[in-house]
Amino acid sequence: MKITVMGLWHLGSVTAACLAAAGHTVIGLDSQAEVVAKLQAGQPPIFEPGLADLVQAGLQSKHLSFTTDAVAALAEAAVLWVAYDTPVDDQDRADTDFVIHQVSQIFPHLAAGAVVLISSQLPVGSTQSLQKKYISAYPANSVTFACSPENLRLGKAIDVFSNPDRVVVGVNDRQAQAIIQHMFAPITDKIEWMSIESAEMTKHALNAFLATSVAFINEIAALCEQVGANAREVERGLKSDIRIGPRAYLKPGAPFAGGTLARDLVYLHAIGEQTHLPTHLLDAVLTSNDSHKAWTRRKLSESLEHLKGHTIAMLGLTYKPGTDTLRRSEAIELCQWLHEQGANIQAYDSLVSQLPPELAEFIQLKSSMEMALYHAEIVVVATTSPEFKTITVELLIKTMLHFSESGAKMGGQPILIDPHGLLEKQLADAPSTLKYITVGYPQTI
Repeated sequence: MKITVMGLWHLGSVTAACLAAAGHTVIGLDSQAEVVAKLQAGQPPIFEPGLADLVQAGLQSKHLSFTTDAVAALAEAAVLWVAYDTPVDDQDRADTDFVIHQVSQIFPHLAAGAVVLISSQLPVGSTQSLQKKYISAYPANSVTFACSPENLRLGKAIDVFSNPDRVVVGVNDRQAQAIIQHMFAPITDKIEWMSIESAEMTKHALNAFLATSVAFINEIAALCEQVGANAREVERGLKSDIRIGPRAYLKPGAPFAGGTLARDLVYLHAIGEQTHLPTHLLDAVLTSNDSHKAWTRRKLSESLEHLKGHTIAMLGLTYKPGTDTLRRSEAIELCQWLHEQGANIQAYDSLVSQLPPELAEFIQLKSSMEMALYHAEIVVVATTSPEFKTITVELLIKTMLHFSESGAKMGGQPILIDPHGLLEKQLADAPSTLKYITVGYPQTI
């Protein structure tokens, strides 16, 4: 099947490469010539484990190509898969007009009988709005629209696309359903068919549920710290209940970040405002998550009399481990706050070889974890990168600065702040040589 994937950042690059690997003939389409040129050379615009190899394999097999020419890309495409990553601002508001404009621009070039499959993160009603817009302009043409909300996860995107638990597809046309089913046949037959609006709302509801779970367990964890309970034991108690299950999003740790989950909460809030229905619970999730962002800052302030002039080691800088994107990273936001407090910041992330100039002004990027730790007074493990699991008490004692009683409230111990609990097993039992702080642990530990 000939498929055109439009929008070639993370979602689009992964989608195009995986469809080509499944045996389809795929053309990646994007108006950014630089992005297309790099992909033609086998270089994806963003790091994702295995993606570069998959793109190169697709190019070599001739199943995959890239272009800026919409006319050539769409001439014989049975499916146009719209895969723009919808831009989100710092208030988690999505620039949906960008995606709508990009799709509208290629309306004249769609082949007769084509299916336009929307995977970009758009609010419910967007797919039908696009279809009405197309029909109004080209009433005699037989193009249909459908929706399959993206479900990728940074760092695991290829596996999630190629081995999905299920795929949600919203479609209102039997012929379009048959085409989409044929397209997915080499990948999965586990398709949840539903109306277009239901598919769009499923994406909103799923992300809102995950966000609620994260905020819930972090609030419980904060209370555990005050009453002497261990939040990770509480987590185990919850997940062992058959009504909840082991895969629930109930791991005490950092707040959700990056705009992904928050974007859908904002969409749902907007629907509530438009229809005059209250969204008390959904609104409270964002409030709770924003409050939890202060957890690491609070622990830093409790550890030192003041932060000015002190050296903090930041391990991990990216939005998520397994990717090199820094945008909307909680670690970067923390670094900016530390800079405002006058702290010195030494950082390490194996996937970040160079910082943007505005960050390089106050973040000293080190080439190894040991160099980042050297003479630091406090270490913050900001991401769950597996590399950081190799940290030992011996390494911390050898590299970190043992500050004096006058410089710290907690004495001469090195301090490690680990919101995610990545190092809980090897470090939590050594309180005499190290002050280990993680979300949900009793404050006496």
